[in-house]
Parts: sequence; C-alpha cells; structure tokens
Amino acid sequence: MSCRVAMLRMQQDKLIQLPPPRGQRPQTRIEITVATAPQGVIDCPVHALPDLELRLVSAGANSRLWNEFIHRYHYLGYQPLPGAQLRYWVYAGEQLVALISFGAAAWMCAPRDQFIGWNHLQRQNNLYQVVNNARFLILPWVNSKNLASKILGLTARQLPHDWQHRYNYRPLVLETFVEQARFTGGCYRAANWNHVGQTKGRGKLGPAGKISVPIKDVWLYPLEKKFKFKLISQ
Repeated sequence: MSCRVAMLRMQQDKLIQLPPPRGQRPQTRIEITVATAPQGVIDCPVHALPDLELRLVSAGANSRLWNEFIHRYHYLGYQPLPGAQLRYWVYAGEQLVALISFGAAAWMCAPRDQFIGWNHLQRQNNLYQVVNNARFLILPWVNSKNLASKILGLTARQLPHDWQHRYNYRPLVLETFVEQARFTGGCYRAANWNHVGQTKGRGKLGPAGKISVPIKDVWLYPLEKKFKFKLISQ
C-alpha cells in the first residue's frame, strides 16, 4: 500500500507515468441504518457502570456494523485497516459504549523512533511488533468519567493475548496519534501512555518544511518492560 501511494504521488508530480488501471477498484460504500441510531443517554462515572468487556469483531454482518458505527460517529470516518489488525466492541454489561481498533504502525515517526532508539534496519525488521491504535470512539450518547482511560487499560491487558492467538506473536508497543487541535490526550495520559513528541504535519509524503496535515501528539504504551532491548537486538 505504501508503494502504491508513493507511485500515485509521483504520477501526480509528473515524475512517472503509470499504465492505465486494469479494472475499477470497488468503492467501499457504507449505508446508514437504524442499527446505529442514537440510543438512550448514559450519564454516570465508569465505576457505576457494569463491568466492561472487550468483544472481538467477527467477519460478515458484525464487521459491517462496526464499520457503520465508525463511519457515522467518528470524525475521521471509516477506512480499511492495512495489515494485521484487531477491532473490538466495548460493552458495559450488555450496553455498547465504545469501539476501538488496532492495525499496522506508522512506517516512520521520528519521536517514536527516537524513544525506542532503533536504527533503520532494526525498525524495518521489527516494526511489526508495534501496533497502532487507529480508531477509538466513545459513542456520543455515553458520558462516563474515566471510561476512556479504563478501556485503554483493559485493551492493553487483553490485546497481546488476542494478537498472539490470531497472528502467533505478541506485540511489544502500542502507539497512537492524537490531533492537537481536537483533543488533549488526557485519557492516554491517565492510562499511563507516554507522550514522546509530536508530528511535523507532513503526513506520509508531504513536502518538507510545509504543514499539510494536522499536527498530532505521539503517544506510546510499552507492553513489556524490556521492549527496547527486544526491538533493537534483532
């Protein structure tokens, strides 16, 4: 996917000319249904809610419904996750309160890479052990103090086991990017994530020295104490 993005950008800049596409790529169209209609307001602190539970999203209708919730209520909308990934429903008892997903890490991120201390080859070999929190949505009718940080704590404990079960290895670090103009990242701080810096606003292939996308804070959560040693020793 990264190669495809780069080549399309090179064509836009008139550096290369790609052959015509062999076929039309089907567009992902998400229809809004009553299944994702707003529900009754939940207004209580997290300790007053029933026990929280993470439920993995399965294929088929269950997956399409998750996508619909994200498309309808997340400010970034739905986009397919590349590579290895896990998506969760978050329930309080039998009440759906949130959705969260994890996928492939950013290829390069200076604050993260400096925090880990790896070189280019080490990053290339071990990046798969870093997992990106791509989407996190508390449903808009849910107002529950400390809910977000508790979900993050629950996820950090459960995700390594689920990832091991599905992909046969345990990730070492979680990462996420929080848009400064919209959010403070307070829930990540409360869940003991590390704020390691901020992006430069270039995006994947933006021009040097020019801000082309919103600047984001970079947060990391080590899943093992010796994560740096493992990431730089292979």
